[in-house]
Amino acid sequence: MRIIADEREKKSGIPKLLESIGLQVEVRTLPVGDYVVAPETVVERKSARDLLSSILDGRLYDQCARLRANFASPVLLLEGNVDELDGIVENPLVFYGAISNVALDYKIPIMPTPNAAHTARLLASMCGRRGAPSGPMLKKIKKSTDLGQQQLAVMCSLPGVGEKFAGRMLARFGTPLGALSATAAELAKVEGLGAARAKKIRAALDSKRPRRRKRTGQKTL
Repeated sequence: MRIIADEREKKSGIPKLLESIGLQVEVRTLPVGDYVVAPETVVERKSARDLLSSILDGRLYDQCARLRANFASPVLLLEGNVDELDGIVENPLVFYGAISNVALDYKIPIMPTPNAAHTARLLASMCGRRGAPSGPMLKKIKKSTDLGQQQLAVMCSLPGVGEKFAGRMLARFGTPLGALSATAAELAKVEGLGAARAKKIRAALDSKRPRRRKRTGQKTL
């Protein structure tokens, strides 16, 4: 069985857990979702805190729209204990209202797991499901015509920047141009981004593209 995991999921330890139970794991940078388990099935994994954060900064519904637009069977996997949100969110109805919208408006099922080990088992069972369609796992993702999504896509092309940091950068600098023009010191002030990541972003923006080496025996015109 084969599964494709997003590069950022390596930190969770789930790709290694999947390999330990016999799955072939291919790590890629996925433009949509965290795990592709079948040609038309993508899984977005969120902890309770991640889900709350995406609700508060407005990312959740954009992510759901992209999942639904590009895959016939998207799934939202909620990992962890929602009890940890007590004391963090003043009104629990904000959280439950959002996941109700995901299930009812976007028709995306929500599957809970208590921890990473159980998440790996659930993903493995989805890969091995009988009657699952076969075919190429990755496909060309449709480009969004929504201006906000286009701006997020521009920011997400930077090294170490996912939708969370992209949203924070746009909130701080106003436009993609404002963020791309910021100094490393200014970028480092974005919450959670840090000096090291800011330097990598500036290096990617300021460095000239490396020249490709000519193959041996290649004729020069």
